[in-house]
Amino acid sequence: MNRNPLIPTLLPNTPLPLYLTNMGWFSDDSAQADAYDQITQRPHEASWSHELIAGAAAFEAAKAYENHVAENGQPDDHATAKELLAGFVGAFLDREVETKGLDWYDRERAERQAQEHAESALLQNSNYGGNY
Repeated sequence: MNRNPLIPTLLPNTPLPLYLTNMGWFSDDSAQADAYDQITQRPHEASWSHELIAGAAAFEAAKAYENHVAENGQPDDHATAKELLAGFVGAFLDREVETKGLDWYDRERAERQAQEHAESALLQNSNYGGNY
């Protein structure tokens, strides 16, 4: 399977490495962090909403983006940063769709909402300001 090397693969019930737990965008007690824990630590449940999945995807994308920036430096512009976030959101959602059997509709709604969460966090935590 072709996995994104920037997104770490962890076994279930494995604690996150320290560098992943001290993320600056979303606190460990944020709604996105809670959604991430619910999605990644439990088997698929029919009651999961696209909002829950979107929160988890935004959290994962923010972690992957911060790791990317730490390794490669800040992207040159806001558009490139948004493209990176979209890729990280998509990678997480693709993995969850494959492993948890989510349907197309929930995936699309979750993707749109996750990108909004992640882009909002990017604006609040970067020096791009409002320059789209």
